[in-house]
Amino acid sequence: MSSSPPTAPPQAPVAEPEGRPPGPSAPLRVLALLRNTWRGLTSMRTALILLFLLALAALPGALLPQRSLNQQLVDQYFTDYPTLAPILDKGGFFDVFATPWFAAIYLLLMISLIGCLVPRNLDFVRAVRSDPVATPRNLARLPHHATATLDEDADAVLARVRGLLGGNRLRAWQRAERDEAGGVRTVSAEKGRLREAGNLVFHLSLVGLLVGLAVGKLFGYEGQVIVLSGGSQFCNSSILGYDSFRAGLRVDGTQLEPFCVRVDDFTADYLPNGQPESFRAQLGYQTAEDVEAGDTTRWTPYDLQVNHPLRVDGARVYLLGHGYAPRFTVTWPDGQQRTGQIQWRPVDMTTMLSEGATKFERPGVTDPAQRQTSQIAVTGLFAPTSSGGQVITSVYPDLRNPQVAVDVLRGDLGLDDGRGQSIFSVDQTQIDSGALTRVARSNLLPGESVTLDDGTRVRFDDVTPWVSLQVSHDPGQDTVLVFAILLLAGLGTSLAVKRRRFWVRLVPAADGRTEVRLGGLARTDQAGYGEEFDRLRAAILGVADPPSEPSDPHHQPESSGTPGTGDPTGATDRGDT
Repeated sequence: MSSSPPTAPPQAPVAEPEGRPPGPSAPLRVLALLRNTWRGLTSMRTALILLFLLALAALPGALLPQRSLNQQLVDQYFTDYPTLAPILDKGGFFDVFATPWFAAIYLLLMISLIGCLVPRNLDFVRAVRSDPVATPRNLARLPHHATATLDEDADAVLARVRGLLGGNRLRAWQRAERDEAGGVRTVSAEKGRLREAGNLVFHLSLVGLLVGLAVGKLFGYEGQVIVLSGGSQFCNSSILGYDSFRAGLRVDGTQLEPFCVRVDDFTADYLPNGQPESFRAQLGYQTAEDVEAGDTTRWTPYDLQVNHPLRVDGARVYLLGHGYAPRFTVTWPDGQQRTGQIQWRPVDMTTMLSEGATKFERPGVTDPAQRQTSQIAVTGLFAPTSSGGQVITSVYPDLRNPQVAVDVLRGDLGLDDGRGQSIFSVDQTQIDSGALTRVARSNLLPGESVTLDDGTRVRFDDVTPWVSLQVSHDPGQDTVLVFAILLLAGLGTSLAVKRRRFWVRLVPAADGRTEVRLGGLARTDQAGYGEEFDRLRAAILGVADPPSEPSDPHHQPESSGTPGTGDPTGATDRGDT
């Protein structure tokens, strides 16, 4: 016989707890989370925190060398701190302003400020269009108040109040009149709403500054180039003409304004101790319009100095530095000559002692094996004012006694292997492998030469100064300037303008007289409203010399008496019920 499996006894259904409403659905919870996140992000507290974080994130850019400004200082930092530098590099601290975390803070601050300011602007527009708040029931509870009974009807007092409390909605007093039961008439006045306008202009200008900086980062570029004086030229036609180029995120280097700059001369003035006093480069430049017209003879002169850039076609050309470029002439045994001149790099900015390498290839050599044994490099040190000893050193940065200490290397410079190499030095691996050997060493004055073992002669001809130029194009600079001015103007307005409120209640008496009740409130913590309230009180109540008000806003002034009696307690403040 087969038996059926036992079945579990039926369970009673679990009863829902009474009195507990069902929870929100998943979409509603997500919607609530997004709404609360948006409210938190667009609060003024969050904007201030993000502004502080942005300033904090920018600190490494000021304290650490940046690749976009000076790669040599970054390399030196790696040499000085071999353990710390790689860790900082992984965090992007040597290129702070291009890191994702800096961009994230920047973007969040933009969103927070815009989301915070749009509602505030709408509220401000509504506040400007609205009338001042109604007169409080009990003016005696305000920090500044006074009460008096005048021998005038309400219309005469009201006319005087209208004359005192005039103006438009942003300047002076904004006034509103209301009628209450029993023939009571009230006047509400407020001024200083320009303070809030200045506050909003300040914050909107901050957004404008961020937008201007962002536009500059997106569509701007910056490049450095070294140009020899004496008529050498540089044209802003492509990025290939630059020694280094940093493009914005939306710049590919194909649509640069093709202006040209020619360096005619360079002059440096030094103090007797060698400290630089001034640098000046005499330039000639052609605008993009001149270049497109093909007029190669029209050059506009300009005296380029430090902190006085040349502004042309939306770009600025700065004078960054200078140095020297020795010129050498190599004469081979068959009589062929080659002259080479290239900038040497200063290693001591105080005395302008420089190092470099000027490289030559023997003309007419087509055999690859012969090319690898006939290339020549003139390397060493250059002193603009030599001390004259066996060991070359410079004692002054100007050209007073130029001299070079050269090592002449011959062999394979590695120019044909397709790898890039520095213009200031030769490839050390070529020397270590024996492909490049030193064949002569000598100290040379201008006009002197050294002869190699195969009869090749290397002559030091002279030296020419070079200048380092930086071309900067920032389409957001005008925007930044305008909003920086507006920011300062808004800040000054918000600090200078004081928000004040003033109320008047006119209660007609049975004998034709009018009881005048005054109240004042300063909506800022700045002192001075006591004196202004006294002036208004004196003008309305007819008091000739009102007592001075202490600067304490919580001071309760005594009530003014009936005009002409001299008794400050001639009328009591009965208040409102």
